[in-house]
Amino acid sequence: MNIDNLIKSKYETLTKSEKKVAQYVTNNKKSVIYGTMETIKKDIAVGDATIVRFSKKLGFSGFNDLKIDLAKDELTKNNIDSSHDYYDDIADHLMSTIKDTASLIDPNDLEKAIELISNCRKLYLFGVGHSGETALDFSKMLLRIGLIVHAETDSHFQAQMASMLSKDDLVIGISLSGETKDTYTSLKMAKENGAKVISITNNNLSSIAQISDITLRTSVEEFLNGGSLAGQLSQLYLCEVLIHGYEKQNKIDTVSIREKALRAIMKKRIK
Repeated sequence: MNIDNLIKSKYETLTKSEKKVAQYVTNNKKSVIYGTMETIKKDIAVGDATIVRFSKKLGFSGFNDLKIDLAKDELTKNNIDSSHDYYDDIADHLMSTIKDTASLIDPNDLEKAIELISNCRKLYLFGVGHSGETALDFSKMLLRIGLIVHAETDSHFQAQMASMLSKDDLVIGISLSGETKDTYTSLKMAKENGAKVISITNNNLSSIAQISDITLRTSVEEFLNGGSLAGQLSQLYLCEVLIHGYEKQNKIDTVSIREKALRAIMKKRIK
């Protein structure tokens, strides 16, 4: 039974507050999937206990179980056959990911982010899982323009680094959901030590966005489909935008830098 029918079947057994949650879930499925209980609490003024009770009355073990079921419904809807070949659908989706992410760029925030990168003493990149892989790729992309930075994907090392940062340092945190606990904890510690924080995330209301000085938004929302190519592509697109902005603002001679890198690599070839 899908969630709408399940809510209808249980609606008369709900309390007044629980009915508010039911109406919110029915009308705001994506907000529930990609948000937190805090999102719902702010929008309809109910407590954690009400949301948990509502979830259990529907037969779920708790709020996260409800979110997973909602995500499964959404993923199933998105996978319905179309008249197009699947490879065309994938290409269209990836191209729209770039365009949609570009449409979310705030030029003022982008300019401020580039200024922070240009003026920091040390730059660190924090991410875990697939976002950690994006952080590693970003560090290699920055090397192309002569910036040597440290991308850390281990939460223990992130915490150690964050504890030693100061007001002259910058951390870029990468998390699609903005709710990755390890990344949030490390960024919060860095912030408390005076470092500036830029986040690359989908949700401006997420925990990570809330402690960031600047947030650059991706267009991709993920929950059950975590780690998709579209999600990583949206992150890498913003990384590339930051790099080109840095080159432009600092008048970097990228040709000279890349020539040096190419000559070094060519020495590694057999012939």
